[in-house]
Amino acid sequence: MAYKSPVRDLSFVLHDVLQVETLAEHFGNADVSRDLVDQILEEGAKFADGVIAPINKTGDVEQCTLENGVVTTPTGWKDAYQQMVEAGWTSLAFSPEYGGQGLPSILSMAVGQFTAAASAAFSMYPGLTAGAFHGIEANGSDELKAKWLPKMATGEWTGTMNLTEPQCGTDLGMVRTKAVPNGDGTYAISGQKIWISAGEHDFADNIVHTVLARVEGAVPGIKGLSLFLVPKFHVDDAGTIGERNGVQCVGLEHKMGIHGNATCVMQYEDAKGWLIGEEGRGMNNMFVVMNEARLGTGLQGLAIGDAAYQHAVEFANDRLQGRALTGPKNPEGPADPIIVHPDVRRMLMESKAYVEGGRAFILWTALQADLQHSKDEAVAQKANDYMGLITPVLKAFLTDRGFHVASLGMQVHGGSGYTEHFQASQYLRDARITMIYEGTNGIQALDLVGRKLPAKGGRAIMSWFGDIDAFVSENAGNEAIKSYVEGLSDAKAKLQEGTMWLMQNGMANPDNAGAASSDYLHLFGLTAYAYIWAQMAKAAQAKIDAGDADPFYANKLKTGRYFIERILPDAAAHLTKLKTGAEVLMDLEASAF
Repeated sequence: MAYKSPVRDLSFVLHDVLQVETLAEHFGNADVSRDLVDQILEEGAKFADGVIAPINKTGDVEQCTLENGVVTTPTGWKDAYQQMVEAGWTSLAFSPEYGGQGLPSILSMAVGQFTAAASAAFSMYPGLTAGAFHGIEANGSDELKAKWLPKMATGEWTGTMNLTEPQCGTDLGMVRTKAVPNGDGTYAISGQKIWISAGEHDFADNIVHTVLARVEGAVPGIKGLSLFLVPKFHVDDAGTIGERNGVQCVGLEHKMGIHGNATCVMQYEDAKGWLIGEEGRGMNNMFVVMNEARLGTGLQGLAIGDAAYQHAVEFANDRLQGRALTGPKNPEGPADPIIVHPDVRRMLMESKAYVEGGRAFILWTALQADLQHSKDEAVAQKANDYMGLITPVLKAFLTDRGFHVASLGMQVHGGSGYTEHFQASQYLRDARITMIYEGTNGIQALDLVGRKLPAKGGRAIMSWFGDIDAFVSENAGNEAIKSYVEGLSDAKAKLQEGTMWLMQNGMANPDNAGAASSDYLHLFGLTAYAYIWAQMAKAAQAKIDAGDADPFYANKLKTGRYFIERILPDAAAHLTKLKTGAEVLMDLEASAF
């Protein structure tokens, strides 16, 4: 089957739930009209469905190849990327100052859901460029930005982030790549970086690497790291590409999934680099890139789940096996389609509830990214707080649920899904990495409880609780969505109880916070879903009350009801588990495992 971008669903969230066209004053762009939004969704969907989706399987089968330092991408991939650049899809949310279209991030994230679902591996090439672009834009000198960003904005050049080394992943304080001052304001970068997505390919004339390295003589650990811009090719002041820099791809990883993306081992040998920001501020500057990547990874995980769900629905309607428990539904055929069976319905409904809730959660978060730049200081501060708080939740919860949905998709396919004839296997393999890279989901949970919750005296979480309380109070008398409001209120109360437990027990014994972190994050994710599902239910019910007979709205409520009644009760289990503390985890001696 062919992937179909969910234009109708995202249009509903953007217009009826988030009402983006009313927020143009905060975007700094008065042109965010309903017509423009709909045009972007429609055209983005055509490109994703018609150009990217058809090459997804090709990328999985052919993979990337490396010969003499040159990486060749799968058949059709280079051409698809060139079409993406020519159509302007790589430049949607970049600043017009550097050649971008200056549209809100929320629109870029909407189209990003289409492209990542069409081919997760393909979407990583422009995705990494966006992260590098924003890192340079936020911290680079005016000279660096003027020279490198315009062609990154158009997609003519791509970008990467280089953090991991053979001896260090999460613990970046162990980075050994060194930077030696050349005496002219540049640095000689030497070292090896591994697992560098899109580190080398045949899409673009140049690749701009953002590289974490330690200036010679800097203090050990995180505080001694700096961030550098290191291009594949040198470029003169006129923008003409010159000789090769001292950076080379010396190996490609053989991976479980995302085969179409080149995951490279990069060797730097006295490569000329330029400092991004100040010396010793590398990790602070890299977090701009990492946070962008984490949001993109959450989107990617959910989008893969979306594609897997769509394929599972088609299979369930086509596959004939057994008879419905209540009597034949396909009496003229040898058997009924498996979608008649309650347990198959359970898997599809669970997938649908997670996918549709996740789509809206992504767009709500992208809206906060845009509101951070509002001229209204109160709006900007609140959005900034929410971005810090929500990013680890979105990354971890959506990738976990995306993989779960991909697994359910394979289960719906039965034995057929375990073969390569169907794409269920590819989706499961592709989705698994999203739970690991850009900071494992366990690291996201530790970041949430250790850094984001206590930040600024807990201002972000208290504000978020206040927003939920206001929504519950405002809609308490709305009988039509009573179950949503009550479910949200109950989930919020459980999350608040878990938060208080962490405050009381985490400081007394840090292991308590670590032991509770994963369950706390999942409790947070379920509460966030309850909040966005309640908002969608309110919007859908309002349409029905206004006389709109489109079955889309009734179906939205039916899906939301499944989430409230069959998924949200898991919140109670997460609260119970997180309150058990560290003792049950730490009591067993290491030698006894």
